[in-house]
Amino acid sequence: MIEARHLRVLRAVATTGSFSAAGRELGCTQPAVSQQMKALESSAGTPLLIRTGREMRLTEAGQALLRHASGILAGLTAAEEEVAAIAGLRAGRVRLVSFPSGSSTLVPGALAALRAAHPGTRVSLVEAEPPRSVEMLRDGDCDIALAFRYGTAGGEWDDLVVRPLLRDRLVGLVAEGHRLAGAEAVGIAELADESWIAGCPRCRRQLVEVCEESGFTPRIDFATDDYPAVVGLVGAGLGVAVLPELAVESVRPRGARTVRVEPAVEREIVALTLPDLARVPAVEATLVQLSLAAAR
Repeated sequence: MIEARHLRVLRAVATTGSFSAAGRELGCTQPAVSQQMKALESSAGTPLLIRTGREMRLTEAGQALLRHASGILAGLTAAEEEVAAIAGLRAGRVRLVSFPSGSSTLVPGALAALRAAHPGTRVSLVEAEPPRSVEMLRDGDCDIALAFRYGTAGGEWDDLVVRPLLRDRLVGLVAEGHRLAGAEAVGIAELADESWIAGCPRCRRQLVEVCEESGFTPRIDFATDDYPAVVGLVGAGLGVAVLPELAVESVRPRGARTVRVEPAVEREIVALTLPDLARVPAVEATLVQLSLAAAR
């Protein structure tokens, strides 16, 4: 195995013409240079230097290795500088995937703060709902997944680093002229006979479970992953909905009113990453800014 330190010694010897001069250039003793050259020749399996009295010249093998050494050492120096820049947050890239309401509420402030603190760090963003976003993280297609879950499904994320961000309560959404629009709180069973507008598949599944626990099965006439569309349908008087507060915050609920629903249902918003990625400075800095954005 040829080591980079041995290549540096070879280059110094070839440049200065002697072990003692190479030692002075490298800041080490003449015996240390001689020992490292012997180790390099042993690794190469052939003599690299010819010593004749006070003169020293490279063998053909030594000349070939010296030609390659320049490129190898230059590449290694460039690699060391790039890694140092990433470690020092002067450079780096983070691939973030988020669900839509997180993209419009938590992500903008977090990324703006990250850019201000570490302008050399670049973050890309794509959108996906869990569990697809979590699959992307495990498949290596992103570095951080902003995700949510209802309840605490045991073992779902045991292989990941979980950074809790906030608890997002579900709120009811009714038309402004609805009989319950002015109510402070509404039992979800009071909406049993309404036409329902459902959101994303995971939220839709949670809606059905909550309604069935209250003694009825919701009649879902409309289903869409687009939160503005949900709000628009409610505002037009075509039904009622239950949405996370983040989702309502991300759109302007024209023609619709929010009401507190009982029993209270919350979803847990988290940032997920892989254990090895959690030690990458740019990833950790992004997680910190997401936590700060969630706390505001």
